[in-house]
Amino acid sequence: MGRERRWPSGTGILRIADDTAGSGPGIPLEIAASYGTRRRGLLGRDGISGAMLLTPCNAVHTLGMRFAVDVAYLDAELRVVARHTLPPHRLALPRPRARHVLEAAAGAMEEWGVRPGVRLLVEQRD
Repeated sequence: MGRERRWPSGTGILRIADDTAGSGPGIPLEIAASYGTRRRGLLGRDGISGAMLLTPCNAVHTLGMRFAVDVAYLDAELRVVARHTLPPHRLALPRPRARHVLEAAAGAMEEWGVRPGVRLLVEQRD
């Protein structure tokens, strides 16, 4: 195991590493890596197109949020440790093995094939 990857806040593309078709357009990704961007997260929004990666992070909440989100907890190698849907105004328990959290609109991760055991790839744009 090497040094853990860190990204700056910005945008990117999310891909499923285990997807043999991996040449598709990918999933638009917002990367929240600073304290301020992680703290703000999806608060104050009516939805999200694509996903948001909170890094480093091992717990989230939906207090004050306007919509339900799918939450995937990722380990240091971006393998999905757990995934669940969190309705607004809830607090999720921390996942000790998680190093990053991926959030998307409720139902999106099922469509994308994001489930426990799947490894993800992040391509930084800016």
